[in-house]
Amino acid sequence: MNRPLSITASITLAALLSGCNVGPKYSRPQTPAPPAFRGADDAALTSDAQNSLGDQQWPQVFQDPELQDLIRRALVANYDVRIAAQHILEQQQQVRITRSQQFPTLSVGGTGAGADIPSLNSGNGSSNSGFSSPLVEGAFSVSAAWTPDFWGLYRKQTEAARDQLLSQQWAQRAVRMTLVQQIATAYLQLRALDSQLVIAQDTLKIREDSVDLENRLETGGAAPLSDVRQAEQLLYTASSQIPQLQEQIQQQENAIHLLLGETPGPVTRAAAHTIAPPPQDLPVGLPSQLLERRPDIQEAEAQLKEANANVGVARAQFFPQLSLSASAGIGGNSFPQIFGSNSRTIYGIGQLAQPIFEGGKLKGQLELSKAQKEEMIITYQKTISGAFRDVSNALIALNKQRAYRIEQEKLVAAAQDASRLARIRYRGGATNYLEVLTNDSNLFTAQLNLVTAQQNEALALVQLYAALGGGWQQ
Repeated sequence: MNRPLSITASITLAALLSGCNVGPKYSRPQTPAPPAFRGADDAALTSDAQNSLGDQQWPQVFQDPELQDLIRRALVANYDVRIAAQHILEQQQQVRITRSQQFPTLSVGGTGAGADIPSLNSGNGSSNSGFSSPLVEGAFSVSAAWTPDFWGLYRKQTEAARDQLLSQQWAQRAVRMTLVQQIATAYLQLRALDSQLVIAQDTLKIREDSVDLENRLETGGAAPLSDVRQAEQLLYTASSQIPQLQEQIQQQENAIHLLLGETPGPVTRAAAHTIAPPPQDLPVGLPSQLLERRPDIQEAEAQLKEANANVGVARAQFFPQLSLSASAGIGGNSFPQIFGSNSRTIYGIGQLAQPIFEGGKLKGQLELSKAQKEEMIITYQKTISGAFRDVSNALIALNKQRAYRIEQEKLVAAAQDASRLARIRYRGGATNYLEVLTNDSNLFTAQLNLVTAQQNEALALVQLYAALGGGWQQ
């Protein structure tokens, strides 16, 4: 009775011992890295070439407590971060489903039917002994089926699913990195708008005083009406900026709340203050470190590994697939017979299928998987080149924005002094009010531009930190 099972076990063991994997082994494409980032000054490279700003945790880079609080809240409640986490959970289950194909399936079943015919009564109403005729029929069975992974088909499918899971994990880290960058950028922009609003409000007070002064001088005949109108032009220039800045501030606050996963509302913060310049001589590390740190590069490589595994899946389709099944059961037409020694049935079945002709489908699947792998290689190399570009652009922006901010500070200082001297000359009767108007307008513009320069310099640090792959570390 057990001979069919022995034959099945022998076939299974032979399949396991002779199984192989027809898929190609993965090797990382060679992508040359430059010896140094373009735009990095010598101090940033020689100070600590083995360390990088990208290795630091985001609280070390962004030390403003209010900004840190916003980032913490966003990393918990942001919609994109939560969606990315769900993608990982979904892919984890997909790996489990795909891997299950490597194992045998086992099922049990049973059937039963019965009827009990009662005793018959005599026609005169007397009770006869009659007869009882129970009819019972039933069966119980156990079956197993397995398709041995002789050519590595299921192993390669599982490998591809795991690579896709790895890709989702790096995608989540990329979302975290991008979110830190978005929150820092939005916060700095909000701070810059706050500073510009303070400048506009302070300027408005000064110009209201100037209009009052010119009105008194014009009433007393010491100044023409044209000077009053020119003073009013300065006043309205400043006052018209205020509602525009207030609009931008409230809209920026709404944008921040969306990143926090919250409904629109104000963002609590301290009084406006000057945006601090980034520190100098930031360590950027070696370009080769980007391949291990940047989430988008790691995600692209995981997708390349998945494409490589899919080539193995397509190749395995060319080879025969062996299916094994076995079943055992007991049954009978009465309850005692179901479990009798003669009611057992045991058998095993083996089936071997070899594709011969499928109209070019298998060849097409193989060539398609190879083409997709080549596409992923190009995508991977493009991602690396884009990362080098991002770092270089950020370094150039940081250096040039610092130089621009320094020059803009000089311009504001010169404009302030020019405005002061113009007022002295006007009060002394040495010039007309047009000179005061021109210098005050230049000062107001220079002050607003200085805030923009401070903002852009601080944003260059945010850009550099993200370009170096920082911000996703927990």
